[in-house]
Parts: sequence; C-alpha cells; structure tokens
Amino acid sequence: MAIRKKANKSPPVLSHEFVIQNHADIVSCVAMVFLLGLMFEVTSKFAVLFITVQYNVTISTTEGLEETAVNHFHHGIKDLATIFFYMLVAIIMHAIIQEYVLDKLNRKKHFSKTKHSKFNESGQLSAFYFVSFGWGMSILLSENFLSSPVSLWEGYPHTLMPFQMKFYFICQLGYWLHSLPELYFQKTKKEDIPRQLVYIFLYLVHIAVAYILNLNRLCLVLLVLHYCVELLFHISRLIYFSNENRQLGFTMWAVLFVLARLLTLTLSVLTVGFGLANAENQGFDFAAGNFNVLFVRITVLAAICLTQAFMMWKFINFQLRRWREHAQVQTLKKKQVPAKSKSKKDKANGVNGVNSHAADSPRARKEKSS
Repeated sequence: MAIRKKANKSPPVLSHEFVIQNHADIVSCVAMVFLLGLMFEVTSKFAVLFITVQYNVTISTTEGLEETAVNHFHHGIKDLATIFFYMLVAIIMHAIIQEYVLDKLNRKKHFSKTKHSKFNESGQLSAFYFVSFGWGMSILLSENFLSSPVSLWEGYPHTLMPFQMKFYFICQLGYWLHSLPELYFQKTKKEDIPRQLVYIFLYLVHIAVAYILNLNRLCLVLLVLHYCVELLFHISRLIYFSNENRQLGFTMWAVLFVLARLLTLTLSVLTVGFGLANAENQGFDFAAGNFNVLFVRITVLAAICLTQAFMMWKFINFQLRRWREHAQVQTLKKKQVPAKSKSKKDKANGVNGVNSHAADSPRARKEKSS
C-alpha cells in the first residue's frame, strides 16, 4: 500500500493567514517601491519625503578665522511620511529578529505557549531598548546634555535639532507605531492586547507631545533613563526563562525602577516647573514653537506625574503577585517534606508489623518450643 503524502496547502491569497505568514515580504515590497522611486527624476521628489529627514536648516558658525556650516532640523507635517517609512523598516526588522533569532531559541528551549509569547516580547523589546539606549546615550554625550543639565531648559524653544536627535525621534515614533499592526501579525492573545495597547499608547503620546512642544532634550534624557531600566527587566526575564533560579536581575531592576521614577519626577519638575517657569522667553507663539505658558507647563507636569504614579501602581501589583507566588511555592514544599517523611515511617512500621506477626505465628512458637 502506497504512503499518501500530506499536501501542504498554502492559504488563499489575501486571506488573513496569507497576510500574517507573508507580512514581512509584503512590507518589504512596499518599502522597495519608495527606494526605487529615488532612481527616477519624476518620482524622486516624492520618494525623498519618505526616506530622508526633512526641514533642513543650515547655520553658519565662525570659529576663529574659519567659517563652518552646521545642519540642523526642525519638525513639521512632512515628518509623518518619514515616520511611516521607518515604521515599515521596523516591521521588517521585527520579522528578521523573530525568524532568525527568537524562533530558533524557542525550538531549542521548548517553551510553553505562555512563556513562548513572553519570551518573544522580551526578546524584541530587549533588542530595541539596547539600540535606543546606546544611541540616545551617544547623543547625550555628544551634545553635552549630561554635563550641563541647565541646557535642558536654557534657550527654549529648542526648535532646531541636530540630525542624530531628529532621526532618533523619527525612529522612536516609527517603532511604536509598528507595534500596533504587530499585534495582528503576531496573533497576540485577546487578554494581552489591552495591556500592550496601554503602554504603546503611553509611549506614542509622550514622545509625540514632547516632539511637538519642543521639549526634545528633556524627552531624550527621560527616554534613555527609562530604556536602561526596561532593558534590565527584559534581559532578566529572558535569563529567568532559561533558568528559573536566576532572579537576581529582578531584584536589581526593582531598585533601579524606583530610583528611575524619582529621578524622572525630579528632572521634570526642575526643567518644567522651575527652569521654564523662570525663563525670560515666555508666552504662546505657535509659529516660533514657543509653548512656555502656565497651562502647558501644568498639563505636562500633570501628565508626567500621573504616568509615574500609574507605573508605580503596576510595579507594586507585580511585586505583590511575585511574593504571593513565592509564598505558595514555599508552602507547597513544606507540605511535601512531612508527607514524604510520614510515608517512610509508615513503610518502616509496616515492615516491623509484618516481622512481629511472623514471630507470633504458630510455626514460630513451635520452633521456639522445640
């Protein structure tokens, strides 16, 4: 009898399963359309809007006898096209990391479905936080924002940004926007979607508002601080999945998380509450990018404080749940130890009872009398 081979039927074209399985190839084709547009004079002006950073301003500076031209950038409506293109790039990079790194590790470790989704989430976010933290730190060092904290509010509005800073914000917005279609592409569970939507929405709102209000310097410092702590958490979770006894990283993360929240509030109050409040250039001027008025300052501080309070509330619930689970494991271990010792005693008593019964048998008494 011949062995019947199973036919691997591909899903229908443009069906949900087809789009999910081939979404990286589809997005790559869309991105290639914009790149090919650069090759033709007719479409190059349109393609440039999506690929290159817009709103270039050249400023001439004199150092001694030499005059140098420095390129700076400001934000505008055309940035939406650039953000869209780099959102496509983020989807492609997400698929590459998933297929060539995370899926291979999942096959080796044989995780359960719950651990599988959490491992993928931590793996993707670890890569993003690592790149964002290193890139953001290099900008802070090159622009001397760390050595001179006064520069966070001096000279506001900070409408002009160097290329690296503007491109950093473009990529940040593109990445967090790409997380929305990824919920569909990765077949995220319904119970996990609200949690992920909340933190995606928080990232997008905070970064976009800071970008529009020209609070990019403060936003950059707070993002680097936050990404450092989140990177430690997701690396600790990846290590925990490989060996559940290694939980030192969570302890370090818990301490740094609280310190990061306090430092975030301190820098925000210092910059917005004191620095901008005492600045000479106050008033609302949309054309000049100046939003230094009392209502905007109070709104920004209130949003930051509410976000930090929400994060602390989630953190406390997370720690309480961990302690509760740890206590349950300890009580189960304590119950298992007496049960094992009791079973050993019962076996020993059973052997002694059999021996004593054999000694009291008629055959044994007869042997003793003889």
